Amino acid sequence: MLIITGSLAYDYIMGFPGSFSDHILPEQTHNINVSFIVDNFAKRRGGTAGNVSYTLGLLRTPHILFSYAGKDFGEYKQAFEELGIKTNHVAIDDNDYTATGFAMADKKQNQIWGFYNGATAKNATLDLKKVAKKTDYVLVGPQGAEGSLSFIKQSVEREIPYMFDPGFILTQISNTDLLFGLKHAETIIGNDYEMRSINNRIRDFATIEKSKIIITTLGEKGATIDIRKKRYKIPPVKVTKIGATMGAGDAWRGGYLAGRVLGFDYEISGRMGAVASSFAVEHVGSQDQTFSLKQFAKRYKDAYNENLKL
Repeated sequence: MLIITGSLAYDYIMGFPGSFSDHILPEQTHNINVSFIVDNFAKRRGGTAGNVSYTLGLLRTPHILFSYAGKDFGEYKQAFEELGIKTNHVAIDDNDYTATGFAMADKKQNQIWGFYNGATAKNATLDLKKVAKKTDYVLVGPQGAEGSLSFIKQSVEREIPYMFDPGFILTQISNTDLLFGLKHAETIIGNDYEMRSINNRIRDFATIEKSKIIITTLGEKGATIDIRKKRYKIPPVKVTKIGATMGAGDAWRGGYLAGRVLGFDYEISGRMGAVASSFAVEHVGSQDQTFSLKQFAKRYKDAYNENLKL
């Protein structure tokens, strides 16, 4: 069984019709005082765990969503249960709000985020042994350094394999803790910038990655999956429109994990990640996309000229 950890959040998304670079003076970055007038606004469900879980739900992949939410989780819970995603392992903090993200994206899809952890700050108190056993697989998704480290340590203690997604906590986590998470992970995933950052910080990373599954997402250039000396290049799936790139990486993770659970090899699973991501980027919110298994398989066929039996 997949155990999906990470944040559950509401995202407030704003679109700026210009380019941030036209209004930020490089020589004044120490003294920024700038306002942007946006031309669209939306409230969406989000959070890394929620986004991955949503894609797994669309792909009818059993999993356990294991995270904290706040007293305002009601509409989120209803939407997920209507989709068939169980939320009985989501803990509720009645004294705080569900984590909240405030995002602004310009016309080039550059993004500025502000994030309030809210109830997600309590993820570090969740006990993995209540939901997971050695035959399960844990996604340690972004949820603040304390929460991620807690799930890493619990997974190591209980000998449960895990995928480590350190990107959002790289500015919070120490090199010692980062090294611990990397050394014990079965799979390490991040975008190319995050992987370069890890390489710069961890001197022995080149040695560590030789025994790991390393997944590097490359945005519109696709992704790579490195397993020891074998590299799988995952081409991107072309889309006819782009709504926003927010949530695309989480959708990729959901598609990939669904493929692995279904018994597909790494290349097919990576392609499933790319297909899931393509549906996500066509919409503004990270959970606005929808597709049937038939539609998913058709897009896979169109992109890779191979049939996918779901």
